[in-house]
Amino acid sequence: MITAAIFVTAFFIAGTFDAQRVADIRATQEAVSINILSLETQFDLMGSLSCSTLSDNPVLSEELNTLASRLSVADENLGQDDEQVISLKKQYSLLEIKDYLLMQHISDKCAKFKPVYILYFYSNKGDCADCGKMGDVFTYLRETYPGLRVYSFDYHLDLSALRTLVTLRKIDASKGLPAFVVNNRAPVYGFKTLQEMQKLIPELKTLATTTAVQ
Repeated sequence: MITAAIFVTAFFIAGTFDAQRVADIRATQEAVSINILSLETQFDLMGSLSCSTLSDNPVLSEELNTLASRLSVADENLGQDDEQVISLKKQYSLLEIKDYLLMQHISDKCAKFKPVYILYFYSNKGDCADCGKMGDVFTYLRETYPGLRVYSFDYHLDLSALRTLVTLRKIDASKGLPAFVVNNRAPVYGFKTLQEMQKLIPELKTLATTTAVQ
């Protein structure tokens, strides 16, 4: 009876923690959604962008990074096939695409604002042996260069907007995953080391200089 009571208590505590993690993720996600809506409303009200203001206030980078970290924890604890995790991942992917479009909009309007962004496509289906290592490289780059924006997408996620993005960026999974696109250039396939990534993204030198000055 004592053993059974211990197991029941452990399961109850684990379930409570998982529920709290999902609640935390949803709270952060709602905050990001409100921020995106606020920016869109700001664009409509202003009629034209205030480049001096927006260039000093990057769009939602920290919020999205925080949400990505929390989703990773939920994925590990609840499992990638959990319906809540899948739903949250879809919402997060939509927010990433929205942020990506806003960044392009700002870049088109503000000549001095030239962000460096990467669209990264991975898989958790067991068909991407190097996705874990590639993810670690992108995490390091994102933490080292705050001006670098990395948007990560589960290639197999059943989401029409994601399928459209894959088509527009001409991602061909038959060439292998991981795959990524830097600033709308041609897709790159397969694992790349940190040194290789630094050669593929010469703009990182500019980000490093800008960060150092700040």
